[in-house]
Amino acid sequence: MLRHERWTVQLRIAALFFAIWGALLFTLPGAMAWAQAAMHQESAVPFPSGGAEAYLLMDAHSGRLLVSHNIDALREPASLTKMMTVYVAGRELNAGRLFMSDMVRVGRNAWRMTGSRMFLDLNSEVSVAALLHGIIVQSGNDASVALAEHIAGSEGEFVKMMNQAALDLGMTSTNFANATGLPAPGVHTTARDLARLSLALMHEHPYLYSLHSVREFEHNNIKQTNRNRLLHRDPSVDGIKTGYTRAAGYCQATSAQRGEMRLIAVVLGCDSVAARTRLNQQLLEYGFNRYETHRLYARNEPLGSVKLWKARQSELSYGIQDDIFITIPKGQIDVLDRRISLSLIDPVFGPVLRGQKVGTLQVALGEEVLAEQDLLALTEADEAGFFSQMVDTVRLLLLRNNLLHVMSP
Repeated sequence: MLRHERWTVQLRIAALFFAIWGALLFTLPGAMAWAQAAMHQESAVPFPSGGAEAYLLMDAHSGRLLVSHNIDALREPASLTKMMTVYVAGRELNAGRLFMSDMVRVGRNAWRMTGSRMFLDLNSEVSVAALLHGIIVQSGNDASVALAEHIAGSEGEFVKMMNQAALDLGMTSTNFANATGLPAPGVHTTARDLARLSLALMHEHPYLYSLHSVREFEHNNIKQTNRNRLLHRDPSVDGIKTGYTRAAGYCQATSAQRGEMRLIAVVLGCDSVAARTRLNQQLLEYGFNRYETHRLYARNEPLGSVKLWKARQSELSYGIQDDIFITIPKGQIDVLDRRISLSLIDPVFGPVLRGQKVGTLQVALGEEVLAEQDLLALTEADEAGFFSQMVDTVRLLLLRNNLLHVMSP
């Protein structure tokens, strides 16, 4: 009888203990997340050639630099400026403020432009689609000004949009003064910034990017050929833009894709068209010959599961929003250090929404982080009932205080 009474007292004490701690825990925030800063490292393999004031080679999937030289030196962009003119037009198209079928009246400012031209007639009406072809294929200064004035009312107002877009893209070393790339005070950019712009144009405006592979375009009975010689020599090349002024030298941004591997080359300040073309080709061949691209993880594919607390289900599958590609030196895939880190988002509490972050996936080669993405919930999880939440609260208390083994049989 005494033993039974003593056991009853112990149970009551234990129940009171858990009730007190459970009430305290239940007032804590429902989730604890740990922020983990993304690591952005560059790996630039020495490139055995030159011939330009600045140049780089970049993996288009990750933005990883494979080759670099003088990439943060301030340079004039010449007609590579028109990539931003096209990018801003793409923003207006996406926002529904501009349509390819819109007709643009050619004003005097556009008509009197010198340099490379589309040969627009004064007061003629030309579609936005035709102007974009004229800018991209023919590098038309007149087309650039006509489109800028149509979008913003004046070229000056359009330049403000260009510089704001540059800031939005992180092009912190860039300033534009016109829509054409003609010499003007205060105009400057870098090879790094132009690579950022190339990536943005490619990813955000794929249709406009595709126009950069058009080899010739005719307007006003004048047929002109795309000045990117690599379009005619290398079938893997599909862009992007050439440029020249005396101050800038011969410049070019190029992109090519072979299989799943896409590279971007930027060359600034060459002394001839031939040198510009040759260096771009050398960079691309160097990258394709020495590196390889692998798709490591596919978007929305379950990569694992995470334990859930205070939810109607015990586990939740997670995945990533975008495919993860990596471009690495050939033969290194077998020694690739692939890490899946949940960023210590533990515990994860219900309810959980589809697409909610539950961790971080990090891919590294040795000590260098090559890719990083959030791990997202692939399904939803409803919140558990009151009693189940209380049970999980007590279980978490025991786990945190290393008491769970005491209750094990």
